[in-house]
Amino acid sequence: MQHKTQLALPFLLSQVLLLVCADLECVPGFQQKAFYIEEPFQFTEDQPVLKLKFDDCKGNNKLTFEVSNPDFKVERDGTLVALKNMSEAGRTFFVHAQSEHAEDLAEILIVEEKEKHSALKDILKVENNLGFLRQKRAILSSPVLVPENQRGPFPRYIGKVVSRSVGEGVRFRLSGKGADEDPKGIFKINEITGDISVTQVLDREAAASYELEVEITDVNGKIIDGPVRLEVLVIDQNDNKPLFKDGPYVGHVMEGSPTGTTVMRITAVDGDDANTDNALIRYDILKQTPDKPSPNMFFIDPEKGDIVTVVSSALLDRETMETPQYELVIEAKDLGGHDVGLSGTATATIVIDDKNDHAPEFTKKEFLATVKEGITGVIVNLTIRDQDDPATGAWRALYTIINGNAGQSFEIRTNPQNNEGMLSVVKPLDYEISAFHRLMIKVENEDPLVPDIVYGPSSTATVQITVEDVNEGPIFHPNPMRVTKLENIPIGSKVLTVNATDPDTLQHQTIRYSIYKDPAGWLEISPTNGTIITTAPLDRESVYVQNDTYTALFLAIDNGHPPATGTGTLYITLGDVNDNVPSLYPTLAKVCDDGKDLRIVVLGATDKDLPPNTDPFTFELSKQTGPEKMWRLATLNDTHAQIILLQNLQKANYNIPISVTDSGNPPLTNNTELKLQVCACRKSKMDCSATDALHISMTLIFLSLFSLLCDCQPLIRNYP
Repeated sequence: MQHKTQLALPFLLSQVLLLVCADLECVPGFQQKAFYIEEPFQFTEDQPVLKLKFDDCKGNNKLTFEVSNPDFKVERDGTLVALKNMSEAGRTFFVHAQSEHAEDLAEILIVEEKEKHSALKDILKVENNLGFLRQKRAILSSPVLVPENQRGPFPRYIGKVVSRSVGEGVRFRLSGKGADEDPKGIFKINEITGDISVTQVLDREAAASYELEVEITDVNGKIIDGPVRLEVLVIDQNDNKPLFKDGPYVGHVMEGSPTGTTVMRITAVDGDDANTDNALIRYDILKQTPDKPSPNMFFIDPEKGDIVTVVSSALLDRETMETPQYELVIEAKDLGGHDVGLSGTATATIVIDDKNDHAPEFTKKEFLATVKEGITGVIVNLTIRDQDDPATGAWRALYTIINGNAGQSFEIRTNPQNNEGMLSVVKPLDYEISAFHRLMIKVENEDPLVPDIVYGPSSTATVQITVEDVNEGPIFHPNPMRVTKLENIPIGSKVLTVNATDPDTLQHQTIRYSIYKDPAGWLEISPTNGTIITTAPLDRESVYVQNDTYTALFLAIDNGHPPATGTGTLYITLGDVNDNVPSLYPTLAKVCDDGKDLRIVVLGATDKDLPPNTDPFTFELSKQTGPEKMWRLATLNDTHAQIILLQNLQKANYNIPISVTDSGNPPLTNNTELKLQVCACRKSKMDCSATDALHISMTLIFLSLFSLLCDCQPLIRNYP
């Protein structure tokens, strides 16, 4: 095969450099720092590629070369040779040369034809790449290239600064970060010879370069020349393995997807120089678990990290797989995947997602159920089969009653645990109306079926329901029952005749009646005809009456086996009659013997009856005994009156007869006595002991009087 490597450009560059540097002193190191090779179709084993020129300016004793790309080597004379036949060798690699007196690094770039001109332009950037080609300055310094992770001993010589200003007292001085600025002391310069050394191991990932300055001073420290920039470049070594940082990696692909469907992208990062093979990552699948139906279900793009399917859509069938989940061990290796590259691994989980490609099917064409009339609840569970994923809507079932549920007595729901259809009676069934029911039920999935799948005959089923007859209790008509009666109607009065019928029309049964609840014991019912009569006076004011209504419960019992019972409720609304006399309050009052206010007490009256059998009340004093009248009574309003003393009384107990009459028809009168105690009062203290008074709390009496007086103040002020 014809040698396609272009040697003309390196030769031209070397000639240019020799011409430019002819009048300069020898600078140790590679005489050309960068080379490019136009990428051939392939490299041939033992093929010379180009010639590298290294000179330590002292005879190149014990000169050795190291190449960062293991597919190449450098002969003793500097010839770069390919070690094997190959079609691709990476884009960039380095050659490290070292002799007894100097070491240096050259960069080899493999470029395409279209990159040729730009590469040449970059190589000829004299200011940036060949910094030692400066003829106007006395200080000559080229960029220093130092591999990271060098072994000791330290310090190690890494380069030299040359000066034309040679003489007694001339000194080199190095400054900048890494020299006299933090991090201090990494680089040092021999102030006499200009030799530069590194004092410790360098880490390119911590600092890829250092910008230093070199000056020449006299013995007094006065600057003679400079400063001149000195750049130290840390050359990358493959000391970082690829890392997967974005895990866990989980991808999904729909079953039946065509070959080449992208599942996911998995990427790794490498801390080495991205412009070198040290960070050139290639991906590979090391292991697939499980390995069925094919050990190679997936492929990963070695450069991009895209995982795609490689089996046919027929093999990507979730229902026929051992498991719908695959574990892939992915390897990322640098140096472009070369055997000597560093590697890292990660696990990618790929889930085969289900699509609704299986219609649900009933396990039987007909289901049977038996239910007793009058009962509600689940009567049968309908079972189905569905091969789709139970965690998806492609498996979850929806049931519909499509025929036979005219009365809406049935309902069907899905059991979320097992996908069964739970058929329930929601309205009690009546054996006497229909002893049999036939339902047609269909089942579908929550998700629609894929276009090529349809619901078939197995997705419908019938349910035969047999209703069992039970002895139902009699039913009262109406229920509840309501009547209105006056209280105190004569004992034995008819209240109501109840009516109950037996719903078991196909059975000939008799009904008897009884009392279930009669709180006051006022009623009695005929067991045979259901007539209810009173056995005691009905009292509207009884504690058993709420809101003028008395409630009683009755039973209707048939003679079935076993007997069945129905309950009826009776509400009796009681009309009021004037059967309660008004009551007077208070019945005790106390006054002081020297009291100036002779309006001693306000009386009130209440009545348990309803209007018009209550107020307005009429208050009257009975005839007073003795020669003189000692008090009189004044009406304040419809419900209150006031007792007024006509003179001061001696300490004693007095009984004042009072009658109060309501407004009923006929009216009722209550004759009662107000007990009045006249007590000795000194310094706002009342002493009633001399009157043999009852021990009643004065505070309560005064509070009651005060309240009543306050309520009646307008009337009192108008009293003459």
